[in-house]
Amino acid sequence: MPTRAPQERRRRRPTASGVVLSKELITETALRLIGEHGPEALSVRRLGAALGCDPSALYRYFRNTDDLLLAVSDRIIGDAMAGFVPGPDWVASLREMAMRVRAGYLAHPRAAAMASYRITRREHEFHAVETGVGLLLSAGFPPAQAVRLYLAFIDTVLGHAALDAACHALPREQREADERAWTEAYQSVAPESYPALSEVRGELHAMAESSFEAAVDLLLDALAARAPALRART
Repeated sequence: MPTRAPQERRRRRPTASGVVLSKELITETALRLIGEHGPEALSVRRLGAALGCDPSALYRYFRNTDDLLLAVSDRIIGDAMAGFVPGPDWVASLREMAMRVRAGYLAHPRAAAMASYRITRREHEFHAVETGVGLLLSAGFPPAQAVRLYLAFIDTVLGHAALDAACHALPREQREADERAWTEAYQSVAPESYPALSEVRGELHAMAESSFEAAVDLLLDALAARAPALRART
C-alpha cells in the first residue's frame, strides 16, 4: 500500500498552470500586485489569477489576507535590511538603518502605508528590532530606556518614511502640483494676514523637499546627547 506524500511535498506540487507555490512566491506576487494596482489588489481572487491557481490553494500557506499582509510587510523589512552590519559607531549605524527603511518604503510606495504600522512578528522584524535595541544598549542605555527610545526612533523613521512613500505614490500630476504650491500659491499670500510666511517666502521652496534626514538627525542628536556611554567619556 503506497504511503501518503508528506504535507510539504503535496503543497509544492505544480498547479494546473505549472506554478509551484511557496510562501515566498505568493508574498512576492502580492507585493507586485499591490505595486501595480494598490492595496485593493490584496485578495485571494487576484492572487489566484496572477499565480494561475485556485484561490483556495493560498490558504495552505496563509491563514487569511491579513496573514499575507504581515508577510509582505516583513518582506519589505528584509529587503531593506539585507546585508546591513552595524559598525562601531552606534549613531551612524542607526542613521544607516533609518535610510534603509526609507529606501525600502520608496521601493514599494503603495505597500508602505499598509506596512508601516503593523507588527509582523516574523524573522526580518525580529532581526531589525534586535539590531536597533542592541545599538542603544551598546550606547549605555539601560534596558527599559533602550526599549522606549528605540520605539521613539523607529516610530519617527516609519512615520516619515511612510509619508515620503505616500507622496511618491501620488500620480505625477498631483505630486508636481503639490510641490509647485510652495513656489506659486504660497508666494501670493498677503503680508498683513501671513507676516511669517511673507518673511520667509524666498525659502519656502525647501518645503517641497523631504524632511526625513533632518528629522532623523535631530532625533539622533538628542539620543547622542543623552547616551550614558558618551557622557561617561566626557
